[in-house]
Amino acid sequence: MVDLTTIGLEKGVHYETIITTEYCGKSNSAPIGVICLNKDTIMCRIFNKSKTLRNIKETKRFTVNIVDNPFAFTYSTLSTVPKSYLNEDNGLKCSASYFKCEVDSIKDVVKDIDPVDKSKKSIIKAKAIEICKNKEGKPLNRAMDLLVESIYNIRRINENPEYYLNRLKEAKRVITKVGSRDDKKAIRMIIEHLKNEGYEL
Repeated sequence: MVDLTTIGLEKGVHYETIITTEYCGKSNSAPIGVICLNKDTIMCRIFNKSKTLRNIKETKRFTVNIVDNPFAFTYSTLSTVPKSYLNEDNGLKCSASYFKCEVDSIKDVVKDIDPVDKSKKSIIKAKAIEICKNKEGKPLNRAMDLLVESIYNIRRINENPEYYLNRLKEAKRVITKVGSRDDKKAIRMIIEHLKNEGYEL
C-alpha cells in the first residue's frame, strides 16, 4: 500500500509541489499546492481553464513532484518545464520524489472564504497509486519560511511598526492556511507577544 508519510507528507498540511500531466502526447507542468488528507490521498485546487485541469479531467491521472529546484518552479509558472526535465514516467528528474495519482473526484467551486482569492477552481481528490523516490528531500511548505521572516520582522518592528505589522498579518493569514499545527501555534505565540507589548493586531 502507498504511504505518503514515507516521503515526508503529513496529514492536513499544505505543500508546494509541481504537478505534471500528459495529454495527447504533450506534457505540462504547473506549481500547485496539495494537501495530504491521509496516507494515500491528497487534495488540490486548480484554476478552471488551465491546461493542468483540462489534462486531469481528460485522463483522470497526474503526477505530484516533491521538488525544490527554483528553475523547475519558474519554468512551470511561466509556461512548462523543458522536455529534458522529464523522465519516461513524466516525473521531474530533479525531484526528490514523485507520486502518481488517480482521480477520485472533481468538484467545481468558487472560493468565497478567502479574502484574496475568489476565482473559480476545481477541487480534486486523488489516490496516490505509486511512489518513486529519487533522493532525500523534504516537501516544501511556505509556513516555515514565513515564520522565520516573522521572527526577523518583530526584531525590527520599532523601525516601522505599520509596515512590519502588515507583514506579520499577511504571514499569519498564510501560515493559518497552509501551516502545520506547530507552525500555527508558533505564529500565535508571536502575535500574542506583540499584543502584550501594546501593538494592535
